[in-house]
Amino acid sequence: TTEQKAVILKRANAKMCDCGCNLTLAECRNDDTSCRKSLTLVGKLIEEITGKKVAPPKDKALGKGLDMKFTATDGTEVDLAKMKGKVVLIDFWATWCGPCVAEIPNVKKTYEKLHSKGFEIIGISLDSNEDKLTQFIKKKDMPWPQYFDGKGWKNKISTKHGIRSIPAMWLIDKEGNLVDKKARNDLEEKVEKLLAD
Repeated sequence: TTEQKAVILKRANAKMCDCGCNLTLAECRNDDTSCRKSLTLVGKLIEEITGKKVAPPKDKALGKGLDMKFTATDGTEVDLAKMKGKVVLIDFWATWCGPCVAEIPNVKKTYEKLHSKGFEIIGISLDSNEDKLTQFIKKKDMPWPQYFDGKGWKNKISTKHGIRSIPAMWLIDKEGNLVDKKARNDLEEKVEKLLAD
């Protein structure tokens, strides 16, 4: 009913989204894991008020290929389409992001163990200072290519893919399709499974 819709909208406007976007549940249109959680909360609000069950939102990007082509900070040409046959982690991150930095040892461990078996990583940096990024990559010994355009949160690739919170780690299977947007959890196990497929 119209009255129920008004109550749902009022409650969704009163609760802030937990993705860090500074928007309410009603305003946020982000498609990352945090906001999908928020959309599920909106679904529960609707169910509570109307008594009707709402299906969780589906991620339209999963199961599809991504178009990603750029020149990395080290000058190498990166083209995701040419990486078919490999499992690829796309890591949206920044040097100033504590949780991103905390993930590096796990990511490196997985890379060192599985790179020779066909595992690749592409870093998408949301930094704005290239010198700082370059020094950080060297210090942390991160041998995979990094995308950097100096635009921070407005960087071309992260904007194109709706990234509003980091770290965001996506897995691409050997066929070149996006299969996981929550790769932080059990990364090594997930990569091993995809390599075995």
